[in-house]
Amino acid sequence: MKRILVVDDEPNVRLNYRITLDVEGYDVKEASDAREAIQLLHDQLFDLAILDLRMPGTDGLELLRLIREEGVPTPAVIITAYSDVPNAVRAMKLGAIDFLQKPLRPAELRAVVSEIIGRHDESAQLTYRSDFDAHLTTAKRLINIGNFDAARPYLVRALEINDSSPEAFNLAGVLAELKEDHDRARKMYGRAIKLDKNFEPAQQNMRRLFEMHHFGATQEPINMGND
Repeated sequence: MKRILVVDDEPNVRLNYRITLDVEGYDVKEASDAREAIQLLHDQLFDLAILDLRMPGTDGLELLRLIREEGVPTPAVIITAYSDVPNAVRAMKLGAIDFLQKPLRPAELRAVVSEIIGRHDESAQLTYRSDFDAHLTTAKRLINIGNFDAARPYLVRALEINDSSPEAFNLAGVLAELKEDHDRARKMYGRAIKLDKNFEPAQQNMRRLFEMHHFGATQEPINMGND
């Protein structure tokens, strides 16, 4: 099931988008502001983000800039009630796929979402193996030399390409653990085990975290998976 993030400060707008997309079989998550959106984008993988331009505090363009700086490649559509060509240009430079105006008819929203997700599915199928392997390998090498911030965008991209790889989720757990975010590490190891209950690196890492939490330090090393 394709997952879509809707970011808008107006509850009724979010509800309308959710209803429109729910009936098409999409898994729709909502955020009312940039802070909530960034947290969701860190915690989950999305096939598309629909961002309102005009929001209190951090607007849609600034949110798009922030998530691109963090290496999140999720395709994005900017929605606005204003006809604003300069903002449209800025949005495209930041990697927005489209720039749509309110009021947005349900049929128009469904058509745009279907076209964008279909386009990215086709692209992913063409580049799946080489891109995934290259990004995962690069992330692992950067983690090995301690450059965690540089590793993250490559790992995010690998997971965007293939969100059913236990090795990639295990590596995401490793990265979180090395940055001392143990809650996220457990979540990522758990995702890896859910995808493959026999994936030993993630099982080993989850067991070690459990022992650290309940019994103190352990000598068992972090397992980054296959080289």
